[in-house]
Amino acid sequence: MSDRPIPRSAVRVVTLSLPGLLLPGCALRGAPAFELFGAYFPLWLLSALVGIAGAVLAYRLSVRTGFAAAVPFPLLVNTSVGVIVALVVWMLGTGQIL
Repeated sequence: MSDRPIPRSAVRVVTLSLPGLLLPGCALRGAPAFELFGAYFPLWLLSALVGIAGAVLAYRLSVRTGFAAAVPFPLLVNTSVGVIVALVVWMLGTGQIL
């Protein structure tokens, strides 16, 4: 072994490229999409729209029932509900649940 130090540029290249090599690529079957009115609609967009609708519904229900006054951070709670709903829709759409 030599006593020469490893150049900083080589360390930087390895550090920046290693995470990309560890990430998996797309599957051979393509991106998750479904046909809606003759056009392919991306599942991530549907998940986002359903998640936003879930957050709005959670907000309205919490205000109507008085739960919003008891929760210290209602915006954070309702946003979390929307994210959970969006993730469930995503996982159902990609076949990871059921």
